[in-house]
Amino acid sequence: MTTSRTDAVTLLRELEDIGRDPVRGGHSRHLLDDADRAMRAWFVATAEGLGLRVEVDGNANVWATWDVDGVADDLPAVVTGSHLDSVPGGGAYDGPLGVVTALAAVARLQADAHRPSRPLRVVVFAEEEGARFGVACLGSGLMTGAVSPERARALTDGAGVRLADAFTEAGLDPARIGPDPDRLAGIAAFVELHVEQGRQLAPLGASVGLATTILAHGRWSIRVDGRGDHAGATELADRHDPVLVAAEIVCSARARSLAAPTEARARATVGRIGVVPGGTNAIASSVTVSLDARAEQDTDVRALVDAIGREARAAAADEGCVVEVAEESFSPRVAFDTTLTDRMAIVLGEPPRVPTGAGHDAGVLSAHVPTGMLFVRNPDGVSHAPGESASDDDVRAGVDALVAVLRELT
Repeated sequence: MTTSRTDAVTLLRELEDIGRDPVRGGHSRHLLDDADRAMRAWFVATAEGLGLRVEVDGNANVWATWDVDGVADDLPAVVTGSHLDSVPGGGAYDGPLGVVTALAAVARLQADAHRPSRPLRVVVFAEEEGARFGVACLGSGLMTGAVSPERARALTDGAGVRLADAFTEAGLDPARIGPDPDRLAGIAAFVELHVEQGRQLAPLGASVGLATTILAHGRWSIRVDGRGDHAGATELADRHDPVLVAAEIVCSARARSLAAPTEARARATVGRIGVVPGGTNAIASSVTVSLDARAEQDTDVRALVDAIGREARAAAADEGCVVEVAEESFSPRVAFDTTLTDRMAIVLGEPPRVPTGAGHDAGVLSAHVPTGMLFVRNPDGVSHAPGESASDDDVRAGVDALVAVLRELT
């Protein structure tokens, strides 16, 4: 068993105290905040300690390259990695596990005197969770052109800080934000290792699995405008309360998901509600409901959101309110590269293949380069929460699998 600092379990322990959230529990690490910067600085120091060459691209993604004598740097590279940011109060594994195992795998290959025939790079993608600026997979989306630079620069966080200003404050040039076709063309294959989100591997007795597909998914903002008023002095018949409409939207998200055909695997969730003005003794003037919707096919997601929107407008009409539904992001269904996945499966002895309902940077890249994903077993299936976990043995099994795949691909 590896016991050096480059053991993945040891590396994970080094990150435990960065961004701990004393209110929510778990970790809160959001793009270019203090915690995210500390995570990024840790990555740079660790990668450089392995002799990797580190650079930050125009979209705040961090790249670490293993330079090998005799290997041309302009050859398309095999890339692995993930992200270091988190949802508010997120778990310790979602994102960091893929980065830590990538570094540990490179260290193992170096120790084994493996000489890659093409460049091998580790990447940390920026703002994968979208927790600060509202757009998931922002770094990979900008690189591939899925998100426009104009839109990105104008994004604001909850405190009203523009993304362009956050870049400037962090020493990054917002003028460089945007598509990066040369870097994209320089990727021969991308393999992302991730903690399993859900519980499919445990019943199969498997520590590692391969991803097959990602559900189509997106985010919508539903704003309900009513009339602010006094909670004690306003008769019930005279109220135009947007909170009541918001409550109907929450219930509709669950009901419409259950009503969808089983094969659609539909799931809609309200995870955030913003109430203005937010006083206990005040009837709200407006409410913003953040809706996450996912399903097997793109059309299933659209149908689900349309149904929720119709019910929201009906509830608003009954209450004398107005509803506006705005799409914030949408990611089509992803099917990972079958040739690459089959090759990985052979190397790993045919581990289970499972779909996932969670979005990933690998899903964004899949439309442009051969892409595959490895999952490490999550015994309880909890994710995006402090209870997210993976055993030390399974983490090390994930490194073993990634080492085998990278050795095969390079």
